[in-house]
Amino acid sequence: MRQFLDFEKPVAELENKIDELRKMSGPDGINIAEEIARLNEKADRQLRAAYAKLTPWQKVQVARHAQRPHTIDYIAGLIGEFTPLAGDRLFGEDKAIIGGLGRFGGQPVVVIGTERGAEIETRLHHNFGMARPEGYRKAQRLMKLAGQFGLPILTFIDTSGAWPGIDAEARGQAEAIARSIDTCLSAPVPVIATVIGEGGSGGAVALGAGDRVMMLEHAIYSVISPEACASILWRDPKQASTAADALKLTAQDLLQLELIDRIIPEPLGGAQRDPKATIRAVGDAIAAELPGLLAKDATLLKAQRREKFLAMGREKLA
Repeated sequence: MRQFLDFEKPVAELENKIDELRKMSGPDGINIAEEIARLNEKADRQLRAAYAKLTPWQKVQVARHAQRPHTIDYIAGLIGEFTPLAGDRLFGEDKAIIGGLGRFGGQPVVVIGTERGAEIETRLHHNFGMARPEGYRKAQRLMKLAGQFGLPILTFIDTSGAWPGIDAEARGQAEAIARSIDTCLSAPVPVIATVIGEGGSGGAVALGAGDRVMMLEHAIYSVISPEACASILWRDPKQASTAADALKLTAQDLLQLELIDRIIPEPLGGAQRDPKATIRAVGDAIAAELPGLLAKDATLLKAQRREKFLAMGREKLA
């Protein structure tokens, strides 16, 4: 069952009517193919018009859509011979971060991504994609493994942020995130990071310090959620839409600010309408970026990656 967002209600009404008409048509029914075609065309126009002028707050809603493809879907669609690796070898296993070895187009790679789950059972299992310190330390372990064996790193980011619980703070959440960022920057192999949904705060940056940072067209990437920002600035989470405008969290804003490197187009109506096409588009974007990075010397790769992120503070945000 397709889930519709608030601003998609006119499209939902048309598509529900189309479904009803299809149930009526048949060998013994009335031929209503022309009416279905007319309604399909109208729904397509309305959907195109709605997505042509999405506000930042509407982009937030699309990025959080439960039916968007998740990290496990990208792994299933793009990575062959995937072998998951678990645990940080220090405390335990964190299901919010999935990682392992596999092949991307025949090229051996290390894959790391945040997984938030699709329904209540899987969301609880993956802690809604909010990792604890052991998750980031697992990521560090896999990044170091990639460096040891000369394997490029592919990361997929979809999280509202790191887990804010007392248990995480007690085990060194901030240190784990900071060290994960440093491990990303120090990796002697190519790192390609893709924001596939919501890129929230340090929980996202921990896997996002790549040679190439890409975002899906309707993904978001921000230091804080609009709701939290509104609660701090206006003491009113209902001001979230105003905060979303101010945060410059859309892929289009971030490309203009030169904080990301590429926007990956989504199907009309968002990734949730055609997950397979979205996964193919992400695979094509990775395939376009990876060969050039693999050709670079490890020392040059690390130097350019570090300089890229240092320049953001010196030049882009000054």
